[in-house]
Amino acid sequence: MSQEEKNDQRPEVIQSEKWVRVRFGGETIADSRNTLLLRAQGRLPVYYFPPADVARERLHEEPAGTEVTEQGEGPWPDPPAGASVYTIRAGAAVAESAAWRVPEDSASQPELAGYVAFAWQAMDAWFEEDHQIRVHPHDPYHLVDVRASSRHVRILLHGEPVAETRRPVLVFETGLPVRYYIPKMDLRLELLEGGGRTTHCAYKGTAPHYSVRLPDGNLVENVAWTYPFPNPGYGHLQNLVAFYQERVKEFYVDGEKL
Repeated sequence: MSQEEKNDQRPEVIQSEKWVRVRFGGETIADSRNTLLLRAQGRLPVYYFPPADVARERLHEEPAGTEVTEQGEGPWPDPPAGASVYTIRAGAAVAESAAWRVPEDSASQPELAGYVAFAWQAMDAWFEEDHQIRVHPHDPYHLVDVRASSRHVRILLHGEPVAETRRPVLVFETGLPVRYYIPKMDLRLELLEGGGRTTHCAYKGTAPHYSVRLPDGNLVENVAWTYPFPNPGYGHLQNLVAFYQERVKEFYVDGEKL
């Protein structure tokens, strides 16, 4: 690996322009217009708060060597070596080992020295400005473009036609394949069954999944999903259905097999 490639993989700390707040136990335990955002290769971003913007009286230090609780669906970057770990107490609510503070003499992350971070899933709610953020912070370098299209999309499962449209909505998202969202009028809805799986996207929202029950009785589980109530800014996706093209052997776009 070249030195340039190694440099590209180093964690990056950037100043956030957003007003960020954290709620827990009915209280705001962090409130800042001066947060730093840690971005690391292959990891989700993490907000770090200046100590003056944190309700330090709610943080109770744990013994050295205590590990931070699970942050939620990852991957998340690990807290730096030597970080102090805290349990948060607000009213009757307790979040064990859910915050950490970067040591003042941190060699690995000197820009974050003294700053405080919180385990995402342990908190009740996060806000950027007045907009509640779920799953993880938004990465300012993560692009999600939604575009109406007239491409011809045709999907078959085990040779059985399932969907065909000339009015898909395409989603171009950093690090992911293009996704093709299809109006329900252009699907064989009688083949869809609730899949039992639900995923959460910090950008688009919560997506229940569908399985497809083919006429021969074969069930293809959790092969498609929809956003019945997408996050603000992604209303064009509401109630459209997308399929995992990597799980569909016959997925055609403009006559070409993906």
